[in-house]
Amino acid sequence: MVLKEILSISGESGLFKFIAQGKNAIIVEHLETKKRSSAFASAKVSSLDEISVFTEKEDMPLGKVFDLIHEKENGGPAIDFKSDPEKLKTWFAEVLPQYDRGKVYSSDIRKMIHWYNILHSLNLLVIEEPEKPADTETKNESAAEKSESGKTGKKKGTGSVKKEKSEDKKEAPSKKRKSNSESK
Repeated sequence: MVLKEILSISGESGLFKFIAQGKNAIIVEHLETKKRSSAFASAKVSSLDEISVFTEKEDMPLGKVFDLIHEKENGGPAIDFKSDPEKLKTWFAEVLPQYDRGKVYSSDIRKMIHWYNILHSLNLLVIEEPEKPADTETKNESAAEKSESGKTGKKKGTGSVKKEKSEDKKEAPSKKRKSNSESK
């Protein structure tokens, strides 16, 4: 899931898309109504990318939880988020069996299901595909080669340019003084 620009604002229903950074607030657009508004510093704004779910071992990013829901529902919408809390807990246990039942409340499950269904209805669910190990090694090697060649070229070029500019600045004032004294 790519959830970096999708935001949740406390006290507001639904999800928002980040538009721009203002002076004292951020400009957001409601995903469903497309209305733009400001979210001020007093509002608690969270990117869905930063949210994770407590599990028995380690926290799981919300994007991976959405991937599991997508897989369980075969790409379809999840159950209704207004269902009975016990039904929601049972359903979520099927999606993520190792979730921490003491820390993840039915309201949290309800919110995740609601967010998933919003993103699903707007076709904003993008499943992340794992990179192939061979591709990763090739990319890392080429990136390392580029950074090594880029580092040496930049240092040499930048240093020589600075010296030339500083020498030009030193010569320029002395030339002006000579021309001023000669004209008097």
